[in-house]
Amino acid sequence: MATSFVSEFTSGCILRINENNRRIAQCIDLLNENELWHRPNTQLVSIGNLVVHLCGNIRQYIISSLGHLPDNRNRDEEFQITYGLSKTELLDLLNHTIAQATTIIGQTTAEELLRARSVQGFDLTGIGIVIHVTEHLSYHTGQIAWHTKMLKEKDLGFYAGIDLNTKNKTE
Repeated sequence: MATSFVSEFTSGCILRINENNRRIAQCIDLLNENELWHRPNTQLVSIGNLVVHLCGNIRQYIISSLGHLPDNRNRDEEFQITYGLSKTELLDLLNHTIAQATTIIGQTTAEELLRARSVQGFDLTGIGIVIHVTEHLSYHTGQIAWHTKMLKEKDLGFYAGIDLNTKNKTE
């Protein structure tokens, strides 16, 4: 039972993480370099900043904590970048970070998922860490999608071909 739960939990989170990675890549593909680093106002960061931030967060929570590697994150720097990484470099960074993280998640044991540890000053179990990364990535994917739609006035088609009005089946 525990093994099937662990497998179902980790594979479900990996599915969502990869889905959001594809959505971010789709948005980045539509943008030019200036749009990627566009800040709508002083209170908002660019899509480029959000990608760098997501990579820092994923490295700190999954790669460092669950992967037992050093935590070298400098969160403040993630938001100070105003230009410099190209679309290709950002996508490579995101893809590499997510590939490394999903491998670690897929190899995490039930014991490690239940073990508590401190990450970024928060006491979390491995389950809490994976949930945090999954929802944090989803949250910022939504911001990236919104910003892309604003810049391009275009439906991104994330659910193209899917009938979202389908009703639930009762048993």
